[in-house]
Amino acid sequence: MAEETTIRAAALPRTGVGSAFGTCGELLQGVLAENGLDFLVTLPIRAGSVAVFEPDPRLDRVEPAPGHKVKSRQLAELMLRRQGVAGGGRLTVCSELAEGKGLASSSADLVATARAVADATGRTTTPAEIESCLRAIEPSDGVMYPGVVAFYHRQVRLRARLAPLPPLTIVAADEGGQIDTVEFNRRPKPFSIPARREYSRLLHALAAALARNDLPTIGAIATRSAVMNSVLRDRPHLGQAIDASDAIGALGVVVAHSGTMTGLLISDTDPDYPGKLAAAVRHARTYGVSVAVHRSWQPATPEHRPARNTLEEATVSHRPPTDERVDQ
Repeated sequence: MAEETTIRAAALPRTGVGSAFGTCGELLQGVLAENGLDFLVTLPIRAGSVAVFEPDPRLDRVEPAPGHKVKSRQLAELMLRRQGVAGGGRLTVCSELAEGKGLASSSADLVATARAVADATGRTTTPAEIESCLRAIEPSDGVMYPGVVAFYHRQVRLRARLAPLPPLTIVAADEGGQIDTVEFNRRPKPFSIPARREYSRLLHALAAALARNDLPTIGAIATRSAVMNSVLRDRPHLGQAIDASDAIGALGVVVAHSGTMTGLLISDTDPDYPGKLAAAVRHARTYGVSVAVHRSWQPATPEHRPARNTLEEATVSHRPPTDERVDQ
């Protein structure tokens, strides 16, 4: 019976291509009071990963390039098994996202890989299917969904899709080094009951602020999340970043909660945008080993907008456009 249902890789219709955006840290991340679950709210940016999968029936496994993309290989092989496809292939992953910095590089690689393998089998995968596959591999940042989402990253499960993100620029300073996100997420989060209650309030406040395009509140919540997260590990540049934000009139500070990036948030519609951008870069260079400028990404098509501005769950099928290279 297995022989009758197995598809040879040679029968796959074409080379598959997939892409996924990354994130520049998170607008909010913590533990909720009502269920004790770790959650985050994504900050999608216009940089990401692209994967190309070339089926090859002569191979008995998937060969990744670069060779260290082992998790992407594991995901591709898992998806092929689930589809009943025998043989392997060559998987090429190209990413604009630095690893170990909190830009969702691993999640973007994996989501792009899932879309590439699905494309090679002549179908479109869903975010829910990708979630199911990723649970067997590692926690995820929720980038299988377009736009801003509240996501249970340790459970690899959507909590809710939120309203569209206004156009933002993030001037991100790298404190140096790398963080192993998987290892970091295994650590217990010693947040008190009052802190968890605050996280629950902040999540609802952020959802409301996004719905009404309230930029100052979005920035204030991101800054508060950065401060609260500093109990988990030292944030050597956070105080300087907050002072810089206040000095130049930025919206606030955003951090990669399990990464090395500390960013200043600026509205793209700010009347003094050029001046604030230049000032933010100058400040970031005083405390970062390197500085990158990222721009937020939000799908514009109506089907990507949440039906209601609530914290209810929803899922959609998504293939994002090719992400733009950000200024470095």
